[in-house]
Amino acid sequence: MLHIRKVFKKAMLASFIIFSLLLLIITGAVLLWQTTDEGRLPAKTAVVLHAVNNNLVDLDINVKPPRIVSGGTEGEAVLLREDIFIPVQGDAQIPVRIYRPRGEGPFPVVLYFHGGAFMEGYGGLNTHDNILRYTASHTGSVVIAPAYRLAPENIFPAAVEDGYTALEWTEENAESLKGDPDKISVMGDSAGGNIATVITQMARDRDGPEVAAQVLFYPLTTFRELPLASREVYDSGYYLLSRSVMHQAREAYAPEEWMWKHPYSSPLHAEDLSGLPPALIITAEFDPLRDEGEQYAEKLSGDGVLVQGSRYRGVMHGFVSFHEVMQSGRNGMQEAVVFLRRAESGNFGSSDYTLNIKEPPQGLSRIREQTEAFAIAAYLLGRSGADLIIRE
Repeated sequence: MLHIRKVFKKAMLASFIIFSLLLLIITGAVLLWQTTDEGRLPAKTAVVLHAVNNNLVDLDINVKPPRIVSGGTEGEAVLLREDIFIPVQGDAQIPVRIYRPRGEGPFPVVLYFHGGAFMEGYGGLNTHDNILRYTASHTGSVVIAPAYRLAPENIFPAAVEDGYTALEWTEENAESLKGDPDKISVMGDSAGGNIATVITQMARDRDGPEVAAQVLFYPLTTFRELPLASREVYDSGYYLLSRSVMHQAREAYAPEEWMWKHPYSSPLHAEDLSGLPPALIITAEFDPLRDEGEQYAEKLSGDGVLVQGSRYRGVMHGFVSFHEVMQSGRNGMQEAVVFLRRAESGNFGSSDYTLNIKEPPQGLSRIREQTEAFAIAAYLLGRSGADLIIRE
């Protein structure tokens, strides 16, 4: 019996030592990933970026967040999904994905444009499906997402013309989808944010459908070479968008200089933005597009448009795509939901524009984020070790 107790104590001690070493390794790895030349990252942001940039999970930034920590689908309503094609200019047709709640309606309508640098291979309906479902479920809206034609085969203004045609189609067909044609909002991220806001200009200029509101996640608002600090500091690609990709996007989508200056490609330089619908513009701290998005918010406000602007600290370009795994992503989506609900009621208020700084999760949310970050880190390190063993 004494011998068994000694063996048991030794085993417990060995287990404790191994656990302590593993914890030390995980802690050291997370601290290392958090440390960048541009500043210290929150733990969750650091491990997600490490996973993406090192291909440690089956993940593309434009596809879906890693299914390492469950969440994001709780409370989502059952939706009806339909994939169709609609005609656009030039006798072409584009795919459209539609999500709508069950019931008789009429429901408000959200026209969503996916990001992806305007180019083939960087984004599409499948890559943004989690955003579409979340928006439809939590706003009780019919969400219509057109897969506009992409560069380099289709250059400017193909994408925005497709977007405007989709807006007209949405107004004409809203009732058949149990949507309200008088309550159409537009929404988009990155390149899709560019398209979303541009078609509000087109609708104004062409006396087209009335748009109730616009929600723009980290939109690209200019193709010009401007001295923007965020483009200089966060353009390495580590934060999921690089200067080289931005240059490729311009060469592919807007290859001629006159295109860079057009208000329908670079809305930041439009002479007049008055008469556009109320806007929510969400930017990310570690994002090359941060400054141009915030400057666009200021310009809209200066031209008399009601604007709500939020900068989320501690996160990168594309962060709302990770709303199933990152609290800041969920917060960004929830802010968009609240704004869209206000659009439905028309209750925006009339406050002056100020940029709201959204801090990383605090309190219990921060503890949860930290715990999940360490769990993800353990998974990533384990997978890295397994891959090394397999290669050996």
